[in-house]
Amino acid sequence: MANITIRDLPDHAKENLRVQAAKSGISLEAYARHILQTASKDERFVPPNIINLAGKYFGTKHGIDIPLPKRSPSRGIVDFD
Repeated sequence: MANITIRDLPDHAKENLRVQAAKSGISLEAYARHILQTASKDERFVPPNIINLAGKYFGTKHGIDIPLPKRSPSRGIVDFD
């Protein structure tokens, strides 16, 4: 069996998990294990798209508009003669 350490978990998150575990009648460790095992089986997880994520936080809705440089379809032909 593997072990995992979770650092910088906010105190309120740990307390909420502890309360939910107690309501379920199991330990915090067993409750966290159940959550992780369930999440690891979920195949619906899609990693975030960096372009969409950047637009969400830095798009024109947030007052940031960075003009993109013009792009040409191809590079010029190089003549070695």
